[in-house]
Amino acid sequence: MRESWKPMWQLFIHRINDIKIKNKLIIAYIFVVMLPVLVIGGVVVNYLRQDALNNAIEQTTNNVERIKNQMTTMLRVPTNISNELLFDTRLSHVVNTRYDRVYDLVEAYRNYQEFDEYQRLYSEVSAIRFYTTNDTIQDNLEFMRVTSDIRSSDWYKAAMNSRIINWFYRTDDTISSTKVLSLVRKVNFTDYTTSGVLVIELSQSYLNSLISAEPFETMILDDKGNIVSAKNTELIGKRLDDPNIDIDIDPSAGPGIYEHEVNGQLSNIVVDTLIPESSANGLKIISVFSNNSIVRDSNRIILIGTSVLVAILLIGLGFLQMISLLITRRLSNLSRQMNKLGTGDLKVSSNIGGMDEIGQLSRRFNDMVLSIRQLMDQVYESNERNTRLEISQRDINFKMLASQMNPHFLFNALESIRMKAHVNGEKEIAYIVRLLGKLIRNNLEIGNKHTTIEGEMELIRSYLEIQKFRFGDRLGYELLIDPQTAQTAIPPLIIQPLVENAIVHGMETKEGGGLIIIRTLRIEQEVMIDVIDNGIGMSAERLQYVRESLQTDREGDRIGLKNVHQRLTLSYGPAYGLHISSAPNAGTQISFKIPFV
Repeated sequence: MRESWKPMWQLFIHRINDIKIKNKLIIAYIFVVMLPVLVIGGVVVNYLRQDALNNAIEQTTNNVERIKNQMTTMLRVPTNISNELLFDTRLSHVVNTRYDRVYDLVEAYRNYQEFDEYQRLYSEVSAIRFYTTNDTIQDNLEFMRVTSDIRSSDWYKAAMNSRIINWFYRTDDTISSTKVLSLVRKVNFTDYTTSGVLVIELSQSYLNSLISAEPFETMILDDKGNIVSAKNTELIGKRLDDPNIDIDIDPSAGPGIYEHEVNGQLSNIVVDTLIPESSANGLKIISVFSNNSIVRDSNRIILIGTSVLVAILLIGLGFLQMISLLITRRLSNLSRQMNKLGTGDLKVSSNIGGMDEIGQLSRRFNDMVLSIRQLMDQVYESNERNTRLEISQRDINFKMLASQMNPHFLFNALESIRMKAHVNGEKEIAYIVRLLGKLIRNNLEIGNKHTTIEGEMELIRSYLEIQKFRFGDRLGYELLIDPQTAQTAIPPLIIQPLVENAIVHGMETKEGGGLIIIRTLRIEQEVMIDVIDNGIGMSAERLQYVRESLQTDREGDRIGLKNVHQRLTLSYGPAYGLHISSAPNAGTQISFKIPFV
């Protein structure tokens, strides 16, 4: 069977090869791009519509659940109040006392303020009333006598026939015609074998605030279908089966999601019920949203997206061949330049323009060639710098060794002299000889290794103590070391030659009061080191000569400023050399900086 397909496949390939490239691209574009995009677009449209509905249903369900929780919290307030009043002996006394005088009744009302206290404490409650059969009671909007109309009302009958809480959307016509959701509960006074009915009216504004910010039409109903609260406040007081509301749903319907027509539009209705604690009946929460209102934005976005997509497909079809030609030419040009680079031609350059990927690749290619050239130059300069640094370091070590007169022998001889002086009681001479031995030992141990600023300062301290022994009171010094810089790495014998220079050229001829200050300070990511003296200073001409000598190639016959300057620039770069300032009879300051490590 495979053999029978082979001639047909070869014929198909042959026919494809006979078609012009332009037509090949168009056919491939239609089958690979346009048709799949249109099919997928149809699927996505249907998915987006359904997803929008599902999200709306989920949001509405969550909102209803949140309102239910808030209502539960709100209804718990009057429930708790009724529980407290149920066993209030003072209330029992006020209600069951027989008042012969109006004064006694007024005084009893004045002394009993619990109803007012509860209203002040809880914004959920708008009024608290107690209905009693005590004929000596006078109505004062809190304590009310039971009339024949009240006795025949549904809420009063339900309360007297029940031992638990009932919730009614009710009004007392003797007070107001406005209905409000109320807790109704019978209160038995066992001490008097009497009873009464407690009514706690909920705040209508508080109820409305629970659902005023809902995105869809939301209502709270009692168990008889009366709307006790709604986002649209005009619906409050109406019934769910009112023709003007047009919500075709059974008032007895349980919790769930229903799909019905509302005002001529297919809508989703989310229903949930709430039965408060210790209650005989409860409330119902309903939220309604039109399907069209949910998918309207999705339909508009889908229409705009589809139009733009079709336009893009048609434009892409028109420019497909031109883009293919441009890409091929530019890639071929870039390939030729890369081949030249492969042969070792570092002067090659790509001149392909444009801000697309090929243009960026061309610029990256030029950057790469430039980086290769710079890297080769840097490697060459680095090798040359390292060579010069090694030569400079060997030179200073050679000069150190040449000036040390066989330092091991000298160190041993100094130790013998120190011990002899110590035995003979010459403690100052022994101390100076010990410092000199320590100085020589440090020079021997350091070699080419880096030291720290703290180690270099110990070396300088020994050197200055020796010089102080020589100059006496003519020389003083201060070491001002920033603790943050103590462990910073530094090349050996960088600061000591500067101190030596300050003594030799600044203090030799100074009569007295000589002072040398060595100071380190961290400034961001660098360490500034200053060697300051109050010696004879330099004239402007001498200072200019010294500064210029730091940049020349002439070699001196001793370790000095130029060697330090060269080692700093070779180690850290041209920005890290010596900086000298001086004035006649005003001293000299030599500063340099190193990276903080």
